[in-house]
This record gives sequence, C-alpha cells and structure tokens, in this order.
Amino acid sequence: MKIEQKEWTKSLGWVVKDTNELLGKATLVLVFGSKEVLTESDRFDEIKQFYPKADIVSCSTAGEILDNKISEESISLTAISFESTRIVTKKVQISSTDETVAAGIEVLSGLKKEDLVYVLVLSDGQIVNGSELVKCLGENLGDDVIVTGGFAGDGPNFGTTLVGLNEAPGNGNIVGIGFYGKNLKVGHAARGGWDPFGPERVITKSKNNILYELDDHSVLDLYKKYLGDLAADLPGSALLFPLGIKLSEESEPLVRTVLGVNEDDQSMIFAGGMPEGATVRMMRSNFDRLVDASSAAAHSTMEDFGSFNPDLAIVISCAGRKFVLQERVEEEIDKVRDVLGNNTVISGFYAYGEISPVVKSTKCELHNQTMTITTLKEVSNEIVE
Repeated sequence: MKIEQKEWTKSLGWVVKDTNELLGKATLVLVFGSKEVLTESDRFDEIKQFYPKADIVSCSTAGEILDNKISEESISLTAISFESTRIVTKKVQISSTDETVAAGIEVLSGLKKEDLVYVLVLSDGQIVNGSELVKCLGENLGDDVIVTGGFAGDGPNFGTTLVGLNEAPGNGNIVGIGFYGKNLKVGHAARGGWDPFGPERVITKSKNNILYELDDHSVLDLYKKYLGDLAADLPGSALLFPLGIKLSEESEPLVRTVLGVNEDDQSMIFAGGMPEGATVRMMRSNFDRLVDASSAAAHSTMEDFGSFNPDLAIVISCAGRKFVLQERVEEEIDKVRDVLGNNTVISGFYAYGEISPVVKSTKCELHNQTMTITTLKEVSNEIVE
C-alpha cells in the first residue's frame, strides 16, 4: 500500500504533505473538506486531474484531520495505491429519510460478498436515518465483514451535508467502498470517555430519533433541570450532556447526542434512534477522559496488528467532541499519533455520527460523541498463510 496526502487551503492552494508520486497509480482517493470548499467545482476537477484512474470519494465535515492537524475550511486529501487489494464503490442518493433502508440494501447489492473483508461507508448526515442505515448494514453483511465510517458534517451549522463519488458531492448520498482480498488486515476501535451520572431511566415515549418522555416525564424538563442556567443555551449546551443508551440488557451502552429541541411538544431530537423501552442514563464531559479515550482507541486497534504498524488510520470523531474540547481538541489526535507512531498515515474528519463495532466483534453500531479509528495494512502472502 502506497499513500500520499495533499491539503488545500484558500491561502496556499494545494500543498503536498506526503508524496509517493502516485499520480495515475492511485486506486482510491478520500477527500474530506468543508462544505463551502467542496462545492467549488474547480476543486473536484483538480483532484480528477491529479488521479484520473482513481475512485474519488468526498465528504463534507465539521473539521478535517490530516496527520495530527485539525483544520477548517480546507480539504484533506489522501490517495491510496493498493498492491493486492481490490476496491468496489457504490453510491445511492435519496431525497427522503424513509428511503434509508432501501438505499442501504442497494448500496450493499453493489458490493459482491465474495472475498469482501471491509466496507467503509460515508453518508449524508441529515437526510439519512443513521440508526436505520447502520442496522441495515449489520443485518445484511456477514459476521466476517467489518463495517466502519461516518456521517458527513456541516461545521457547527447542522445544515445540508455532502457526499460524492467520482463527481462533485451532493446531499442525500450514501457511498459504500468495499475492500476485497485476504492480504488486507483491518483493525477497529470506538471509545467515548464520557462519565455517566444520575439514575437509569426508561424511554416511555419516542418516535425514531425524537424523544418525548423518560419514565413518563418530559425529557426537555429533565434536561432543563440538570442544566440550570445552561438551559438558556439549548440545544448547544446539551452537547455537554449526551445520553448513554442501552438497546438491551446485554448490549454495550452507545452515546446519543442532542441535535435540537422543540419547545412546542417538549421533545428533543437526537442523532440516532431512541426506541421505546430502551434504558438511558445522562452523561457529562470530562476533558481528560475524552482525550484519554482517543489513546485507548488507538491502543485497541494496534492490538489487531501485533508487531506490525498499520499503513493507514482513518480517524472519524464526533463534531460534538470537537465543540466540547474546543482548544484542547488537537490533544485527542496527538494521542492517536503517539500510539500509532510516525509511520502510519492519518486521515479523517469530524462527523455528525460514527459507524464502528463497539468491541471486538464485526457488528457495526451508530455512535455519537465517540472517537473511532479504523486501521489498514496490506500484508504479504507469507504472513497470510
């Protein structure tokens, strides 16, 4: 696997960060950038000129990650040339949330399962129902296929988001990238670092990702009680207090972040499904634990590689973590770099939701407020055998 990276900024244009002079040899190009920059048609045309034979997958963000640097209003480009791994890409566009499951099935139908070892999914972050998409992926792929990815962002605006495949990105798109071949080794991890507090409560009234009542009481009233003076800053202040949800007694808790509130019906909108009967508990931020969780995620992925270092780390963290950590946000990327070492290329972005298994299994889950890391390395036939 050979990798090179470029960065585009308004002040400097394209700057080569790490080169292997791939040019026409690149197989896959991952492009993460702000929505405003990605909508400039010249940018895609330039990338296509750089890598005319590659599949170009682009995604808008709430912050771009390149090496151990976090940027805004830029483009982070990572071009990859595989030695023995084959990739297949599939894009589906929807115009309504109700089309999510059918779109997920259509994406997978374009990825034949023979020799499939890994799927990277990049999805619109607003129109697509994240919970339904991730559930669909988990139910329709075998247990031996790892699925990770993320949902496109729009900075702090929570407006339209963009994803594209071999053309300028648009909204409503879901792109799946299938990786094939026994020589590709894949590691994955997801860590939150949030502290639970208060009693467990049961969701007694909800619809999809809209939560109305916990233990038959208004969820919005509960949040206002806990937030005190911070309640005046809702929904933004709720980023400091996501909910941990357990979908069953046996399942690991997942983090759900607040996207909005509705004073008229006293509801709160979350970035993920909130099914009735599930158990939730409020969570609060601890800056040191959030940063340490990134280190723990990196260590977990390294366990999958033994004595080898991964070639590439795809780091997808939550926009909510970025907003909470503020000036300390680069610390969580520094922790990842410290663990992975200098020979692993890092690429990624801040997302409106993250896709990754919770523990050492292949079943993918939807996460919020979570650091996820996917590590890739091509190994020789001798090692495989």
